[in-house]
Amino acid sequence: MTMPRTEDDGQAEQPTASDATRSRGVTIGAVCQTLRQEFPDISISKIRYLEDQRLITPERTAGGYRLYSQGDIDRLRAILRMQRDEFLPLRIIRQELAAGRGSTRDAPTPSPQRAASSTDGAVPAGANRHHANNISVLARGSFHRQEDVLAEARAEERLLKELADFGLITGHSGKDGGTLYDDAEREIVVAAAALARYGIGARHLRTFRSSADREAGLLQQLLGPALQSRNPERRKEAIDVLDDLAVTVSRLSHLLLVRDLRRITD
Repeated sequence: MTMPRTEDDGQAEQPTASDATRSRGVTIGAVCQTLRQEFPDISISKIRYLEDQRLITPERTAGGYRLYSQGDIDRLRAILRMQRDEFLPLRIIRQELAAGRGSTRDAPTPSPQRAASSTDGAVPAGANRHHANNISVLARGSFHRQEDVLAEARAEERLLKELADFGLITGHSGKDGGTLYDDAEREIVVAAAALARYGIGARHLRTFRSSADREAGLLQQLLGPALQSRNPERRKEAIDVLDDLAVTVSRLSHLLLVRDLRRITD
């Protein structure tokens, strides 16, 4: 993903994206400078990474310089807002962009996690029904009361105990002494309850837990040094990459499962 450095990557560039983009475009350094007003953590390497993921496609001159149009900058703002405000992985962001979302004319959508609140930090039942694909490594999202999770999953408390015994969920202590579950754990309970209706109990889910542990270990081995870096920018970029790799690994696991199940039906 590393691109050759050219003179457009220097921090000494002074022009901003407000005037020249309408005619010929501006360099990546100028774009970074402009976006930093809203996104202080933005970096040239982050913009390059989004380009590597084919979320933006700036033009290049004959000499290899990137030139960003106003449309490119609008698209970058939309991407960064969806990451910051909604914790969306790049796969979902790509779908949003394909659906036409990507202009500064689009009002930034408030994060459901930030919009919903209560005295103990939990979200009421039915609020913030977040699809599992939107769950991010970057943040735990909202916390949900035990009774709400059970109601949503249509499960009994016994299931929570079994999932905890097998290390699939842990829960968090709420201010009122009750147990809260984050978005990921809530989705685990919902999925486990659905499988239980087909006779697949919590003990059977240890296979998924072991597989997830191995995948997490692989990604930790790959990104461990960057995740432990004292450089905040480098660590943040590593977390962004980790989040996207998590989505890719999940997709690969799903595809391999589908492939094997097709063999059963052939």
